[in-house]
Amino acid sequence: MAKTDAAADADADGDAGESVLGYEQARDELIEVVRRLEAGGTTLEESLALWERGEELSQVCRHWLEGARARLDAALAADAPTTDGPQD
Repeated sequence: MAKTDAAADADADGDAGESVLGYEQARDELIEVVRRLEAGGTTLEESLALWERGEELSQVCRHWLEGARARLDAALAADAPTTDGPQD
C-alpha cells in the first residue's frame, strides 16, 4: 500500500512511528486521551504520559490537515483562470 504525501512527509521529518497513524486514527485516539484526562482518577505520572501522547497526536492531526490544505490550495490554484495577457 502506497503512503500518502502526509505520511511520506512525516517519515522525512523523522516521525516514522507517528506516520503510520491516519488522520482519523490519530483524532480518535486524541479524543480518548482527552476523555481520560477529563475523567480524572489517574496518577500524576499517568496524566503526564497522557498529556504527552495527546500532544503527539495533535501534531499528527495538524500535519495531516496542513497537507490537506496544501493539496486543496494547489488544486484551487490549478483551476483558477490566469489573468496574464489580453482577454477577448
